[in-house]
Amino acid sequence: MSKSLAALFVALTIGLTVYGQLVVKWQILGAGDYPSGAVNRLEFLGRLLLNPWVISVFVGAFIAAMCWITALTRFDLSVVYPFMSLSFVLVLILSAVFFNEAITPLKTIGIGLIVAGLAVGSQS
Repeated sequence: MSKSLAALFVALTIGLTVYGQLVVKWQILGAGDYPSGAVNRLEFLGRLLLNPWVISVFVGAFIAAMCWITALTRFDLSVVYPFMSLSFVLVLILSAVFFNEAITPLKTIGIGLIVAGLAVGSQS
């Protein structure tokens, strides 16, 4: 397998990870407040676990794991794992777009530090 194909598997892993975070948040927002009482909480979580969108997240997580395993056949873990930090960047940006979550100056600084760390850490 070529390195460019392996890099695509890394990108798919990141994309599916981000997909999972955004879909779970979206479905939780639609499910309402977390109830009180053990039985109500179990029912709430059970409804979420049977939600087709949440099931798609589990399927996506499995596919992401297979992509990651495949990518690791071509790359050293220490080289590609720092790229997983891009999921933090993407979730921050997309949560602002889809859920109107604030991107504060401190979050911006944090994202800048992640990107700088990725740039430094990915050097061979």
